[in-house]
Amino acid sequence: MTMRTRGSGRFALALLLTAVPLLIALLGPLLAGEPGPRGASFTLGDGHWAGTDFVGRDVWRQVLLGGRTVVLTALSATALAYAVALPLGLAAALTHRGWLEELLMRPLDVLLAIPSLLLILLAAAVFSPGTAGLALLVALVNIPDAARIIRATAAEAAARPAVEALRMQGETWWRMAVGYVGRSALRTLAADAGTRLTGVLYLVATAAFLGVGVAPDAADWAVMVDRNRTGLFVQPWAVVLPAVLIVALTMGGNLLFDAALARTRSSARKETRT
Repeated sequence: MTMRTRGSGRFALALLLTAVPLLIALLGPLLAGEPGPRGASFTLGDGHWAGTDFVGRDVWRQVLLGGRTVVLTALSATALAYAVALPLGLAAALTHRGWLEELLMRPLDVLLAIPSLLLILLAAAVFSPGTAGLALLVALVNIPDAARIIRATAAEAAARPAVEALRMQGETWWRMAVGYVGRSALRTLAADAGTRLTGVLYLVATAAFLGVGVAPDAADWAVMVDRNRTGLFVQPWAVVLPAVLIVALTMGGNLLFDAALARTRSSARKETRT
């Protein structure tokens, strides 16, 4: 088996692992239909091919309804984290003023010292965050780490003579930061984005599992795992289906980024040879 065949197989597997839970999450509410009559708790059959949950609701319908919140919250939190971390990291890497770099990065170090889940739970103890609040909290705890990675990656590119030449030519900060430094750091940032999205998905699911940001009986994959675990050995599908979808989405997203980076490296090698 050639390297190209293995790469194509890995990309196809990653795409499948990502696409199935993503399509269920985004299109599921459109396909769920009206709720039918409830049955007995944790039973199979009687028109419920995946069984019923802890209050007798159809598990498959809950699965169709329960992914959109997890996925959209994770994507929003990741995008918000990078929207703040990217300018902070680039500014810290490009500045020649030590005091400005300290001003930008030291407050983030303080925030980085607090465990992510602990900070979310402390905030949830003060106010009820809701879905939007949970996305903001998850983004907040990811900003320090993302900003440090962006700064470390961009600092190497910012020290090259090309950046000094651009500065001497009077190029704008935007051209230097985004046009050259950001482009040089793109591969590292893409790899970090894949890993970070995986961590954010797990963090959102864990917070929802603990009841942060969602109602206790909400149609949510993480809540389903929590609320139905008492019947795991009686009716396992109520726990297994949402858990497998969460794991498939996180694994698939990470593999997809890795496969895309591998293809980019392969294309770059071909261009270098030619």
